[in-house]
Amino acid sequence: MTYDEIVGKLYDLLRAMVAEVPELHENMELAVDLGLDSLAVMRLLEAVEDEFDISIPLNVLSDVRTVKDFALQLQHIVEKES
Repeated sequence: MTYDEIVGKLYDLLRAMVAEVPELHENMELAVDLGLDSLAVMRLLEAVEDEFDISIPLNVLSDVRTVKDFALQLQHIVEKES
């Protein structure tokens, strides 16, 4: 799976969670720009795990601030698990 495919799926999941953001881009911060609190991040994590059929270690989240950070971590996990 390519980085662009991962970002596209991540955007789809985020659009379902954050209706009031008109346009998503990679440099948006999950908390500041998208308003995701810790509970929303956990729901996003569950949705991503279901969508990609992967398990995401919680320590990964400490390095994630933006959509791009999250997509890069997902790409790493997807490549590692395939």
